[in-house]
Amino acid sequence: MIVALALTASLTVTPTSRAMQPGEPVLLTVTSDRPLSAVHATAFGQTTPGYEMSVADKREWRVLIGIDLDVKPGAYEVKVTAASADGPLETAIQLNVRPKTFPTRRLSVDEAFVNPPASARPRIDAEAKETAAIFDQAGASRLWDTFVRPVPQPANSAFGTRSVFNGQPRNAHSGADFLSPAGTPVKAAASGRVVLAKSLYYSGNTVIIDHGLGVFSLFAHLSRIDVRVGDDVAGGRVVGLVGATGRVTGAHLHWTVRVAGARVDPLAVLTLLGPRAPRPVRAPRPSPRRQWRW
Repeated sequence: MIVALALTASLTVTPTSRAMQPGEPVLLTVTSDRPLSAVHATAFGQTTPGYEMSVADKREWRVLIGIDLDVKPGAYEVKVTAASADGPLETAIQLNVRPKTFPTRRLSVDEAFVNPPASARPRIDAEAKETAAIFDQAGASRLWDTFVRPVPQPANSAFGTRSVFNGQPRNAHSGADFLSPAGTPVKAAASGRVVLAKSLYYSGNTVIIDHGLGVFSLFAHLSRIDVRVGDDVAGGRVVGLVGATGRVTGAHLHWTVRVAGARVDPLAVLTLLGPRAPRPVRAPRPSPRRQWRW
């Protein structure tokens, strides 16, 4: 678990992550010596709202951001802004993203899995635009509390794996695959609102849940969908059954998580936001360093 600190006269920013590497979510804990009415973080080209940890106090906030699996190693600035009765505040911290090597697998598969027929292209393009538009929308409120495993079986496919099918490189694997038997109930990983529930060309019967503040879960290849668009679901509610729909060779659950537009490892989300997730270290009272007002 990586923990770092950045201090200003009135703000303390503590980023916590399983590892500062591509494909990892990062939880920013922002504390202040005065109540705050809003907090935002801008990182990797995305601005994400935060949420208060104590409604009565409003001195501790958190913002969940993500390091996309294609982010290059290096130093990246994260700007944190906050609003208070004394005026707006701003500070910046630096995240040092370390390199990560993802595995590569080479497979020979039926040509239909590599090159879909031309007749399917309009549908594929339309569905890609639809899902991209969904992931671009950040709900104004946090709907999740903790994250839980959607199925009891372990993940059997590594997040970020680069596949080469019949000699052709494919997009990186942006989720975790669970080798669950067909018919296994799939539970919502956290509370949220269903924003997509239908069959898609590649992912088959698919459910997308908006957990709020730019956090989404996608469950793919379901044999049955048990929710509708607009449903509010609690964490642990069954949203469908494991299946083999879409372009797959066998039954399994594919679970994808997006955080502020970034493709992140769902297992890292469980580490950071699961029931046993460690609480970020509370920093000492801040001393003057960098602060801006505007």
